[in-house]
Amino acid sequence: MHRHAPPDYDCPFCAFVGGEERPPWNLRADLVWQDAQTTAWMNPRWWVSNPGNVLVVPNNHAESLFELDGAQAAAVHQTAQRIASAMVDAYPCDGITTRQNNGPGADQEVWHYHLHVFPRHSGDGFYGSDVRLTDPGERLPYAKRLRAAL
Repeated sequence: MHRHAPPDYDCPFCAFVGGEERPPWNLRADLVWQDAQTTAWMNPRWWVSNPGNVLVVPNNHAESLFELDGAQAAAVHQTAQRIASAMVDAYPCDGITTRQNNGPGADQEVWHYHLHVFPRHSGDGFYGSDVRLTDPGERLPYAKRLRAAL
């Protein structure tokens, strides 16, 4: 198997799915969707021209695409579709990009499968843009708009 997490890995995404906060990264105020199979929340890291991106995860731990089963994949993409539709209504934006990384060579940083859903705008320079850590108060209006649109 293609595993990279250390044996004693304390998964921050599993903790968040279970209700635990890990400031400044994962706060309950960032939560926009949770059902029996998936959880989605505001990513605390924003690409400069694309504020308001969301992470979607399966509730049951899978380290990467290599461990994700078909039911988990379907559930994650159904939630991503729901989030994308809400983003177009809530922000508004011209389009949506999804992105997913597997393994250290692809810059996966958290060893729990997650799909990024980004709002896009024509000519936004998304690829190659800088990334920054946001303040929880900065994320809150985006989370509220998404929750209202869902």
